Amino acid sequence: MNFVEELKWRGMLHQIMPGTEEQLQKEITTAYVGIDPTADSLHIGHLCGVMMLRHFQRCGHKPMALIGGATGMIGDPSGKSQERNLLDEATLRHNVECIKKQLARFLDFESDAPNKAVLVNNYDWMKDYTFLDFAREVGKHITVNYMMAKDSVQRRLNGEASDGLSFTEFTYQLLQGYDFLYLNSHCNCKLQMGGSDQWGNITTGTELIRRTTGGEAYALTCPLITKSDGRKFGKTESGNVWLDAERTTPYKFYQFWLNVTDEDAERYIKIFTSLDKEEIEGIIAEHRTDPGRRLLQKKLGEEVTVMVHGRQAYETAVEASNLLFGKATKESLLHLDEATLLSVFDGVPQYELQKEAIVGAKAVDLLAETTDCFPSKGEFRKMVKGGGVSINKEKIADTEYALSEADLIGGKYILVQKGKKNYYLIISK
Repeated sequence: MNFVEELKWRGMLHQIMPGTEEQLQKEITTAYVGIDPTADSLHIGHLCGVMMLRHFQRCGHKPMALIGGATGMIGDPSGKSQERNLLDEATLRHNVECIKKQLARFLDFESDAPNKAVLVNNYDWMKDYTFLDFAREVGKHITVNYMMAKDSVQRRLNGEASDGLSFTEFTYQLLQGYDFLYLNSHCNCKLQMGGSDQWGNITTGTELIRRTTGGEAYALTCPLITKSDGRKFGKTESGNVWLDAERTTPYKFYQFWLNVTDEDAERYIKIFTSLDKEEIEGIIAEHRTDPGRRLLQKKLGEEVTVMVHGRQAYETAVEASNLLFGKATKESLLHLDEATLLSVFDGVPQYELQKEAIVGAKAVDLLAETTDCFPSKGEFRKMVKGGGVSINKEKIADTEYALSEADLIGGKYILVQKGKKNYYLIISK
């Protein structure tokens, strides 16, 4: 496949340096994307860069993921209004290991193929590099005028809320440029890719290579992904959507994709899946005939959740979704792990009670007196008789139903449903 054409139809091509496409058609080419290890997990804001590497490998080329162990100690001013916190070496090493495991879900690091993926950490070649060597071998080739002209620097210097730009951050583009020079010289890496906010840093690298070794070097960026309303992609009210299941449960991860607008889903399914053009166009056409079924969002959610968390986690997420929005049984409730259960019912009224107050109590007393799930005992009895009350997804018919140890899911939770949409979670302390 032609990588540049692949990016174009997927809406993933923003800037490309002249000669890049010709280089890719000439031979198997190595390209890298830099990833900042400021946390021990990637989030979906990283996904576009990772997908560029995935598509690159699928097109027969060699992808390289560069973890910025050294540059992560400094922080990149591009698109930022504040300097980042500096991380210690032990934290960075931990973060790098975690990120590598996540990348292995997207890229082939293990096969014997000539284009198998490689992971590098710039801390390995920067840790023993002295400041004097850096100033002499790198600093003298790029002028301050050249560095000052970069948009990322100008935005920080001229921003109203800016406290200026530290020398540490100012040197970031030289450090990133040196990464490209190092990989170009030692790994025959000829292309650097990234988000459009990285264009300035990437072209500093190509310029440094041109001025020092005269090697071939190219640049390519994808647009910054936004929502249809112009807001930043990947952020929710509760913060980042992480790829780590401990930080964002597969259920919440799946829900994120399920809840995107039709307009965004049409863009995202091209960017964040490996489905081919024909299949995507077919799904979009089918979705448009009946948008209410949300076929597009469901397919997008399936593809991305399976890729990140695996098929079983996806199926659990769908099952969990059905607890709130579809027909579900006590069996499906019992399948859920604690984190997913709390994820699904995050936001519903919750009551923490001593176990003695639950086991043996009559539901009418627990739900109408001990808690305020029902305004009165009369209301509870009336709804039970009408078939409108469920305990753990099973309707109760006895107005004097007494709760037992068996009603505690995982020995701890009772899910009460009043009518179709009102849920309450009783938690045993």
